[in-house]
Amino acid sequence: MLTKEHAIARYDFQRQRILPDRLTSGEHAQYVPFAERMLEVYRTGLGRRRRDLHRDVHRIFEDEVDCPLRRIDGFCKLLDDQAKYADAGRREAPRLRRLVFRIAARHHPLVDQADNLFDHCADNVKALIAKELQRDWFDIRAELFADVIDFHQLESFAGYPQPRALLSRYNVAQIQAALFSAVSMDIDVTTDFKRILRAARLAKLMHTISYAGEGAYHIRLDGPASVLRETRRYGILMAKFLPALICCTGWKMHAVVETRSRWKLSLDLTDRDGLQSHLKPDAEFDSSIEADFAEKWGDEVRDGWTLEREAEVLHSGQKTFVPDFMLRHNDGRTVLLEIIGFWTPEYIEARLKTLEVFRETPILLAIHESTSHHFTAGTGAANIITYKTVLLLKPVLDALASSGTAQR
Repeated sequence: MLTKEHAIARYDFQRQRILPDRLTSGEHAQYVPFAERMLEVYRTGLGRRRRDLHRDVHRIFEDEVDCPLRRIDGFCKLLDDQAKYADAGRREAPRLRRLVFRIAARHHPLVDQADNLFDHCADNVKALIAKELQRDWFDIRAELFADVIDFHQLESFAGYPQPRALLSRYNVAQIQAALFSAVSMDIDVTTDFKRILRAARLAKLMHTISYAGEGAYHIRLDGPASVLRETRRYGILMAKFLPALICCTGWKMHAVVETRSRWKLSLDLTDRDGLQSHLKPDAEFDSSIEADFAEKWGDEVRDGWTLEREAEVLHSGQKTFVPDFMLRHNDGRTVLLEIIGFWTPEYIEARLKTLEVFRETPILLAIHESTSHHFTAGTGAANIITYKTVLLLKPVLDALASSGTAQR
């Protein structure tokens, strides 16, 4: 991602909205060849220093009037994100500098060519330093500032599949930079509800879901501290969530961004805005506990039960709940399985209220032992089991066998 230093946005105070910098195919067609040239600088730049690569990228835009300095720096940051720089000598560089400067200080002042006044030639002193350290001077010089970021040498470059991919990444990254200062985010969803909800969970954002009717849902994203006060603490998490949201369809997002002057501006996006995400297909599971349990179960039928991932969306009035798994028996019975790890007290309280709404639905709770004391017989769950590090199959199958509330 970009940093706040790379953010470019226009403030429309009349309409109370923020418009992050965006490159379009119509107004910025010339940026496609620019992007190809930038990629070529890095593709052919193995072994070169970071500052030299950045300098060459800046030179590409020397004659381009419509390109602010922050935009070029943003390109450099995104290119660096796909690059790996050698770390050889970084830890030893401060010690090496002290040794070199200490030896050089004995012969101060140094001049390019010795004369009657100054008899210490820089080249001769370099040779003395190399002899005393028993190393070649060119090796010493290469490692002398290895810990300074501008002098890091390019080791490899993953790059972008095509020039337009770099420009698309820039557009999304500028929106992410604007979201750093977001105080709230609301999403209206008509399709891909489960994928969006899963992405919010993976981004570690707490969520409040309400049913809007006819298969539509409203998702409010925030975090524990937002219960007590309005905070921009979760802006970075919202920014990280954005690329996953862009991968989905059937949504519109409304975020409130607070400027340094405390102005509240709107940032609105939809799936029809033409943004493209750099992410691969989203992960199937929200946690390693769920992934491990699903892998252990596999595709087998166990005691007549099969396992399905997020196959049910429960809603009652404005409350919506998507359990982690559905267990379906050969005779048609179903039991929902929700895995709860270690969460904040606010989240657990909200989850208890949700379970109370769906108390008539057979739900099997698998609860981490550290939070199990919050859940009692009044939660509305058909059964409760606890786990320490992994959720085993046997306790789940035993609970299913003893469950008398599973519905057809």
